[in-house]
Amino acid sequence: MTSNVLIYLVVILVILLVYTRRHKRMESMHIDDLQQAIASGMSEPQSLHPVIDPLRCIGSGSCVRACPEQAIGIIKGKGVLTNGAACIGHGACLKACPVEAIKLVFGTDKRGVDIPSVQPNFETNVPGIFIAGELGGMGLIRKAAEQGRQAVDSIRARKVAAEADYDVVIVGGGPAGISGGLTAIQHGLRYKLIEQEDSLGGCVYHYPRNKIAMTAPVKLALVGSVKLGEIQKERLLEFWHEVVAKTKLELSFRERMEDLEQRADGTFVVHTNKGAYLARSVLLAIGRRGSPRKLDVPGEESAKVVYRLIDAEQYRNMAVVVVGGGDSALEAAIAVSEQPGTSVALIYRGDAFARVKAKNRLRLEEQQRAGRIRVMLESQVVSIQQEGVTVSCRGSTEDLRNDAVVVCAGGVLPTPLLQRIGIEFETKFGTS
Repeated sequence: MTSNVLIYLVVILVILLVYTRRHKRMESMHIDDLQQAIASGMSEPQSLHPVIDPLRCIGSGSCVRACPEQAIGIIKGKGVLTNGAACIGHGACLKACPVEAIKLVFGTDKRGVDIPSVQPNFETNVPGIFIAGELGGMGLIRKAAEQGRQAVDSIRARKVAAEADYDVVIVGGGPAGISGGLTAIQHGLRYKLIEQEDSLGGCVYHYPRNKIAMTAPVKLALVGSVKLGEIQKERLLEFWHEVVAKTKLELSFRERMEDLEQRADGTFVVHTNKGAYLARSVLLAIGRRGSPRKLDVPGEESAKVVYRLIDAEQYRNMAVVVVGGGDSALEAAIAVSEQPGTSVALIYRGDAFARVKAKNRLRLEEQQRAGRIRVMLESQVVSIQQEGVTVSCRGSTEDLRNDAVVVCAGGVLPTPLLQRIGIEFETKFGTS
């Protein structure tokens, strides 16, 4: 009997020893992630992000496992946002937490984030301009879609005597914009839905491959309540395309809002890179990434130019130029260079990669030594042609054979434009 107890104790001790070692190893990795993020200036979140209550947190690790971007770690038994810049605010961690220790907020005590003020019906202080989704502070897919639906319900109820070509122009093809468009069809409204990307889905389109994108039911006009449960990004995007095909929702892709003008009669002119539209109301359903920062060079409107790497595999056997000097640019260049048959040139106007993670710098150097990436510092793209790119580098120009251009130069929020027409903003310092 005593020998059996001893065996059980040994087994328990071995299990505890293995668990403790694994726990310490993972904690050490998470501490390294946090230190690297701080050292490279990547610790501050740029969008909606989790704040974890240490008094409630039990260190279960559910949030760590749920985070597609690996932005959360466990340190000293508590959840910690270890890579704030990587967080994109989809709220998977919030859903996963078993003790409700997480809330989603904008801004930090060091860096405020401007959020437009909206009324309960999602109308701003400028009558006729409505905001739904991430720009208004809601990154969760289900709630963004619900906001889009309710916003168009409110637009339908507006009484505007002035004539216009459209009852509503909807800017953004993410969950809020799609839901708003479906609601416009249901109410028989004349609508125009524009999306600056070449695909719908909004922030979901930018999620990593095969990651969980939605965990709660969503209610859509014309479709009803959809219980998708936990679903991967690819299946969710497929679902959105099915909805568009079924309902005949009309979207104009690669069309970017460039200006918004209010007329004396209360109507609005939405100016885009493709035209101008007169509307009684405007629904802004854009994300907080805003419009991608452009190169402003001839040929940039080519279909081969994109502003974020989604799937490196699509660039197999291609000559690719990546533009930018941050982590997203380095990671894009590295990912593409790992594909069979690719040649990659990384173009950056600076003389060094100053604010990047150490591991990205090391991986870039490895790919350089292997001849898989050509790094061109103090360089910039001059023009883009169908089969080439002209680059200015340290006083001379060079023509590179090219099949695709990936620009990773950050985004520009429309905050100044919206403030110019009178929309009020509130600065959030770590509040919801």
